[in-house]
Amino acid sequence: MSLEQMEVLRAGEEWARAGAYSVRIQGMNRQHHISLREEFDEHDGDGTRYIVLLDEGYPVATCRFYELDRERVMIGRVVVLPEYRGSGLGRKVILEAESWIRELGYTAAEIESRTVATGFYLRLGYEIEDGSVVRSGVFECVRMRKDLKKDQREL
Repeated sequence: MSLEQMEVLRAGEEWARAGAYSVRIQGMNRQHHISLREEFDEHDGDGTRYIVLLDEGYPVATCRFYELDRERVMIGRVVVLPEYRGSGLGRKVILEAESWIRELGYTAAEIESRTVATGFYLRLGYEIEDGSVVRSGVFECVRMRKDLKKDQREL
């Protein structure tokens, strides 16, 4: 299935969140040996919004976001199944989340990027906050931020 044909699911209800959870279990829990307790935290559940990309009904990519304050959200748990990586789904899931975030009236998005993924987020218009590296589970991460009020050229 082509990138344009992927179904985008804005998951808020439990049945839809199950798609996000499925991708995370396959892409993080199993692949990186992250325990379920570490992968699923206080930000999973009601109040958190999820984007899920479906390939013929099968969940293959996801991310979540939740409110930090009235202006900002935190995007996280960005996961693409291994067999779909490199096909543009990571970019698509982030851009879909940003679109929804703007619709909800937020003006900025933050993410704690794995250090190996900062180039990906820089290409999407994110900027490194202060450069300090923090440990998040098994990964080294840096905080990045994007102003969503700026005109968004085609990235």
